[in-house]
Parts: sequence; structure tokens; C-alpha cells
Amino acid sequence: MASLNLHLLSAFIPTFFLVSLSPGMCMTLSLSLGITVGVRRAMWMMIGELLGVGLVAAAAAVGVATFMLEYPTAFALFKYAGGVYLAWLGIQMWRSRGKLALGDQDEPAPAASPWQLATQGFVTAIANPKGWAFFIALLPPFIDSKLPMAPQLTTLILIILGLEFICLQIYAHGGRKLSQALRRGGGVRTVNRVAGTLMVGVGAWLALG
Repeated sequence: MASLNLHLLSAFIPTFFLVSLSPGMCMTLSLSLGITVGVRRAMWMMIGELLGVGLVAAAAAVGVATFMLEYPTAFALFKYAGGVYLAWLGIQMWRSRGKLALGDQDEPAPAASPWQLATQGFVTAIANPKGWAFFIALLPPFIDSKLPMAPQLTTLILIILGLEFICLQIYAHGGRKLSQALRRGGGVRTVNRVAGTLMVGVGAWLALG
């Protein structure tokens, strides 16, 4: 912390917390998984998402993101593929099928593996063009050119990941509460359709955003 301007830090934390807390693809994904698989298993998605966010933040800090935005073809293909994949998962959930859907008590659905959940989070974070642009725009103002660069970037990225994790937890717990309410009101099919609709929305958002 000593290598980071405390004045900049005091502005950085609330700024990034509010941005992270605002509804976005990753937060919607956390909400959706909180509904269907619960907070504990959604942690695997969060691990993948945080790895992706950390990679995006680090790449943006060293200028890789600028290159990707100037030569977007490969990036666009990756983002479209990720969007289609998430939308397909959402459709499966809406139909009460697939490994992310809740199963009936007599016919439980097969559970998604930790690797599948982590991959889902990682792809969503990496393929989000707004995330790249966001870090390019907002990281530089919080870096003091008079101080060593590496300790500043390390501190800022660790803070970003901490704030992101808190917000993911808020959304996942909200999804869990919503799941309990939906179970009481309309049963498992309603839960799956709400979560599936959210997942399809994330996929469309990722592909078309």
C-alpha cells in the first residue's frame, strides 16, 4: 500500500465497487447460478471469473487490450462463440435439462463439474469487450507515474479482485434467496425458466454487446 498514492486509493475503491456492483454479464451469471446450483457451487464460476478479470486487468494495464480492440476479428469470434455457448446453456436450463438446471426430486439433474463452472466464468470475463474497454479507460487515472509501476498494478488488481468477489457473492446470495421464493411460488420448472432466461440474456449480451 505504501507504493500507492493514498489519495488515489481512496477514490479507486468506491469507484470500482460501484462499477462492479452494477448489473453486468458476470453479475447476472452469478445471480443465475445462485438460483440453480447455489452459492457454494457457484464459487467455482467465481474462481474462473476472477482469473479472467485479473487477466483482463493486467493485460489492459500493459496495453494488450488496446491491440485487441484495434484488431477485433479474432476477439469477436471468441466472444460470439462464448455467447452462443451461454445461450445454449440457458435454453437447456429453461427446458429443465442440462447440468445447470434444477432436477425434480424424483429425477435429479446431473451436476455440472467444477471445471465447467470455472470455464463458464472465465469465458464470460475474458470475452466481455466492455470489460476490456473499462479497464483501459479507468485504470490509468489511478496510476501515479511518479511511483514504481509494478507494486501499484499489483495492489490495484488485488483490490479489483476483492471488490469483484464481494459483488459476485451479493448476487449469488440474492439468487439463492430468489430460488427459495420461486420454489415456494411455482416449483422447480419456474426456477429453471427464470435462471435460463437470465443465462440466455447473458449469452446475447456477450455476443451482441
